[in-house]
Amino acid sequence: MELEDLVDPKSTVIVTMEVQEGIVGESSSFKDLHQAAITSGVLSNGPKLCDAARQSGIPVIHATAINRPDYRGSVANCKMLSSAKDMHEHGSGIIEGTSGAELITDFGPKPEDIVIPRLHGLTPFTSTSLDQTIRNLGATSLIPIGVSINIGILGLVLSAVDLGYQVVIPTDAIAGVPLEYGEKVLDGTLSLLSTLTTTASILKNWE
Repeated sequence: MELEDLVDPKSTVIVTMEVQEGIVGESSSFKDLHQAAITSGVLSNGPKLCDAARQSGIPVIHATAINRPDYRGSVANCKMLSSAKDMHEHGSGIIEGTSGAELITDFGPKPEDIVIPRLHGLTPFTSTSLDQTIRNLGATSLIPIGVSINIGILGLVLSAVDLGYQVVIPTDAIAGVPLEYGEKVLDGTLSLLSTLTTTASILKNWE
Protein backbone atom coordinates (compact mmCIF):
# COMPACT_ATOMS: atom_id res chain seq x y z
CA MET A 1 0.00 0.00 0.00
CA GLU A 2 1.08 3.57 -0.65
CA LEU A 3 1.68 5.91 2.28
CA GLU A 4 -1.33 8.06 1.33
CA ASP A 5 -3.57 5.00 1.71
CA LEU A 6 -1.96 3.88 4.97
CA VAL A 7 -2.48 7.29 6.62
CA ASP A 8 -5.92 8.00 5.15
CA PRO A 9 -7.73 10.13 7.77
CA LYS A 10 -10.82 7.93 7.48
CA SER A 11 -8.97 4.86 8.74
CA THR A 12 -6.05 6.10 10.85
CA VAL A 13 -5.42 6.83 14.53
CA ILE A 14 -2.48 8.37 16.36
CA VAL A 15 -1.35 6.48 19.47
CA THR A 16 1.05 8.34 21.74
CA MET A 17 3.11 6.13 24.02
CA GLU A 18 4.04 7.43 27.47
CA VAL A 19 4.62 11.06 26.48
CA GLN A 20 4.27 11.93 30.15
CA GLU A 21 6.06 14.45 32.33
CA GLY A 22 7.53 11.80 34.64
CA ILE A 23 8.85 9.74 31.73
CA VAL A 24 10.11 12.13 29.04
CA GLY A 25 9.43 15.53 30.57
CA GLU A 26 11.90 17.92 32.21
CA SER A 27 11.20 16.44 35.65
CA SER A 28 11.74 12.85 34.52
CA SER A 29 14.13 10.64 36.47
CA PHE A 30 14.96 8.98 33.13
CA LYS A 31 17.37 11.75 32.10
CA ASP A 32 18.78 9.82 29.14
CA LEU A 33 15.29 9.12 27.82
CA HIS A 34 14.28 12.76 28.23
CA GLN A 35 17.33 13.84 26.24
CA ALA A 36 16.68 11.20 23.59
CA ALA A 37 13.11 12.48 23.23
CA ILE A 38 14.52 15.93 22.53
CA THR A 39 17.28 14.78 20.18
CA SER A 40 15.13 12.40 18.14
CA GLY A 41 12.26 14.86 17.68
CA VAL A 42 9.59 13.26 19.87
CA LEU A 43 8.95 16.46 21.81
CA SER A 44 8.90 18.68 18.70
CA ASN A 45 7.40 16.50 15.97
CA GLY A 46 4.97 14.56 18.16
CA PRO A 47 2.76 17.57 18.97
CA LYS A 48 2.81 18.63 15.30
CA LEU A 49 1.44 15.23 14.29
CA CYS A 50 -1.22 15.33 17.01
CA ASP A 51 -2.37 18.82 16.01
CA ALA A 52 -2.48 17.95 12.31
CA ALA A 53 -4.35 14.74 13.06
CA ARG A 54 -7.05 16.58 15.01
CA GLN A 55 -7.43 19.11 12.20
CA SER A 56 -7.92 16.21 9.77
CA GLY A 57 -10.46 14.49 12.01
CA ILE A 58 -8.05 11.73 12.98
CA PRO A 59 -8.48 10.44 16.55
CA VAL A 60 -5.59 10.90 18.96
CA ILE A 61 -5.28 8.23 21.66
CA HIS A 62 -2.85 8.60 24.55
CA ALA A 63 -1.56 5.33 26.02
CA THR A 64 -0.24 6.19 29.47
CA ALA A 65 1.39 4.31 32.32
CA ILE A 66 0.39 5.18 35.87
CA ASN A 67 0.77 3.87 39.40
CA ARG A 68 -1.74 4.27 42.21
CA PRO A 69 -0.40 6.02 45.32
CA ASP A 70 -0.58 2.66 47.14
CA TYR A 71 0.93 0.80 44.13
CA ARG A 72 -1.98 -1.66 44.10
CA GLY A 73 -2.51 -3.31 40.73
CA SER A 74 1.14 -2.92 39.74
CA VAL A 75 4.03 -5.33 40.24
CA ALA A 76 7.78 -4.98 39.77
CA ASN A 77 8.44 -8.25 37.95
CA CYS A 78 11.33 -7.06 35.73
CA LYS A 79 14.21 -4.62 35.93
CA MET A 80 12.37 -1.83 34.12
CA LEU A 81 9.33 -2.03 36.39
CA SER A 82 11.58 -2.30 39.44
CA SER A 83 13.10 1.06 38.48
CA ALA A 84 9.61 2.53 38.24
CA LYS A 85 8.75 1.13 41.67
CA ASP A 86 11.90 2.63 43.19
CA MET A 87 10.89 6.05 41.88
CA HIS A 88 7.37 5.51 43.17
CA GLU A 89 8.66 4.72 46.66
CA HIS A 90 10.65 7.96 46.62
CA GLY A 91 7.55 9.97 45.72
CA SER A 92 8.42 10.58 42.06
CA GLY A 93 7.61 8.92 38.76
CA ILE A 94 4.08 8.44 37.41
CA ILE A 95 1.86 8.40 40.46
CA GLU A 96 -1.80 8.90 39.57
CA GLY A 97 -2.95 12.44 40.28
CA THR A 98 0.55 13.95 40.24
CA SER A 99 2.25 16.02 37.57
CA GLY A 100 4.54 13.13 36.67
CA ALA A 101 1.61 11.09 35.40
CA GLU A 102 0.23 13.92 33.26
CA LEU A 103 0.81 14.25 29.54
CA ILE A 104 3.37 16.80 28.44
CA THR A 105 1.17 19.81 27.76
CA ASP A 106 2.03 20.14 24.08
CA PHE A 107 0.51 16.70 23.45
CA GLY A 108 -2.80 17.37 25.19
CA PRO A 109 -5.11 15.93 26.03
CA LYS A 110 -7.60 17.93 24.01
CA PRO A 111 -11.31 17.37 24.73
CA GLU A 112 -11.68 15.07 21.74
CA ASP A 113 -8.66 12.92 22.65
CA ILE A 114 -8.96 9.52 24.33
CA VAL A 115 -6.67 8.58 27.24
CA ILE A 116 -6.16 4.89 28.00
CA PRO A 117 -4.05 4.31 31.12
CA ARG A 118 -2.60 1.06 32.40
CA LEU A 119 -1.52 0.14 35.92
CA HIS A 120 0.89 -2.61 34.93
CA GLY A 121 3.01 -3.81 32.08
CA LEU A 122 5.22 -2.36 29.39
CA THR A 123 2.93 -2.31 26.36
CA PRO A 124 -0.41 -0.56 25.79
CA PHE A 125 -2.56 -3.27 24.19
CA THR A 126 -2.29 -5.93 26.91
CA SER A 127 -5.25 -5.88 29.33
CA THR A 128 -6.52 -2.45 28.20
CA SER A 129 -9.35 -1.31 25.92
CA LEU A 130 -6.94 0.04 23.28
CA ASP A 131 -7.67 -2.59 20.63
CA GLN A 132 -11.44 -2.35 20.94
CA THR A 133 -11.31 1.44 21.05
CA ILE A 134 -9.36 1.59 17.79
CA ARG A 135 -11.78 -0.88 16.16
CA ASN A 136 -14.78 1.11 17.38
CA LEU A 137 -13.26 4.18 15.71
CA GLY A 138 -13.14 2.27 12.42
CA ALA A 139 -9.37 2.51 12.09
CA THR A 140 -7.13 -0.02 10.38
CA SER A 141 -3.84 1.90 10.57
CA LEU A 142 -2.10 3.42 13.55
CA ILE A 143 0.77 5.84 13.94
CA PRO A 144 2.76 5.45 17.17
CA ILE A 145 4.57 8.40 18.74
CA GLY A 146 6.72 8.38 21.86
CA VAL A 147 8.96 5.99 23.78
CA SER A 148 10.70 3.74 23.89
CA ILE A 149 11.77 2.13 20.64
CA ASN A 150 13.42 -0.86 22.31
CA ILE A 151 10.57 -1.72 24.71
CA GLY A 152 7.22 0.10 24.62
CA ILE A 153 7.09 1.05 20.95
CA LEU A 154 8.39 -2.37 19.90
CA GLY A 155 5.72 -4.08 22.02
CA LEU A 156 3.01 -1.78 20.68
CA VAL A 157 3.98 -2.53 17.07
CA LEU A 158 4.20 -6.30 17.59
CA SER A 159 0.76 -6.36 19.21
CA ALA A 160 -0.75 -4.11 16.54
CA VAL A 161 0.53 -6.29 13.72
CA ASP A 162 -0.66 -9.45 15.49
CA LEU A 163 -4.10 -7.85 15.80
CA GLY A 164 -4.24 -7.09 12.07
CA TYR A 165 -3.41 -3.37 11.97
CA GLN A 166 -1.10 -1.56 9.59
CA VAL A 167 1.55 0.47 11.42
CA VAL A 168 3.24 3.62 10.09
CA ILE A 169 6.17 4.88 12.15
CA PRO A 170 7.45 8.46 11.89
CA THR A 171 11.07 7.71 12.78
CA ASP A 172 11.64 11.30 13.92
CA ALA A 173 8.84 11.11 16.50
CA ILE A 174 9.94 8.03 18.48
CA ALA A 175 12.97 7.50 20.72
CA GLY A 176 14.85 4.96 22.77
CA VAL A 177 18.08 4.74 24.72
CA PRO A 178 20.76 4.54 23.74
CA LEU A 179 19.90 6.26 20.48
CA GLU A 180 22.27 4.04 18.49
CA TYR A 181 20.52 0.91 19.72
CA GLY A 182 17.14 2.41 18.88
CA GLU A 183 18.33 2.87 15.31
CA LYS A 184 19.33 -0.80 15.16
CA VAL A 185 15.88 -1.85 16.39
CA LEU A 186 14.33 0.33 13.70
CA ASP A 187 16.51 -1.12 10.96
CA GLY A 188 16.57 -4.73 12.08
CA THR A 189 13.08 -5.25 13.48
CA LEU A 190 10.56 -2.44 13.08
CA SER A 191 11.36 -2.03 9.38
CA LEU A 192 10.04 -5.58 8.89
CA LEU A 193 6.83 -4.91 10.81
CA SER A 194 5.80 -1.43 9.73
CA THR A 195 6.18 1.35 7.19
CA LEU A 196 8.96 3.72 8.23
CA THR A 197 8.56 7.34 7.21
CA THR A 198 8.98 10.88 8.53
CA THR A 199 6.79 13.46 10.18
CA ALA A 200 7.04 15.69 7.11
CA SER A 201 5.85 12.92 4.79
CA ILE A 202 2.81 12.20 6.93
CA LEU A 203 1.93 15.88 7.27
CA LYS A 204 2.21 16.33 3.51
CA ASN A 205 -0.43 13.64 3.00
CA TRP A 206 -2.78 15.44 5.40
CA GLU A 207 -2.45 18.90 3.86
